[in-house]
Amino acid sequence: MSYIKFKELTKYFDFKYEILPKDLPEYVLEYSYDDEKILLGYKNNRDYIMFTNRRMYLFDRDVAGVYYKKIHIIPYRSISSGAINFKPGKAELLLSLDSGYQLHINFIAMNHDKKENLKKIYKIMFRDK
Repeated sequence: MSYIKFKELTKYFDFKYEILPKDLPEYVLEYSYDDEKILLGYKNNRDYIMFTNRRMYLFDRDVAGVYYKKIHIIPYRSISSGAINFKPGKAELLLSLDSGYQLHINFIAMNHDKKENLKKIYKIMFRDK
């Protein structure tokens, strides 16, 4: 028996703006659990990402042709490996999930303080690894 593995999540996201938890839209906040602490969020023109102490929430919106929104909820325990690359003015988060999916999240227009915030989140993601 053979099958083709569906790898939809292999995707690239680019985020430019850091957002405090209080500034995230309501539809983003309603997906987090009551026992989670929202740490930080990022956005670009249409997408959002929210980091909590347990999960990462990706809101993938597209308006080309037909409007749709996909919400990916990724528990940190399902991330098998990861790398964080710091470059002048930007950072890149490369994640491999237990299911084999790859996720590339780029953060552009990053200064030193914003890179430090991202480093803290990365440490939380792999604290139990």
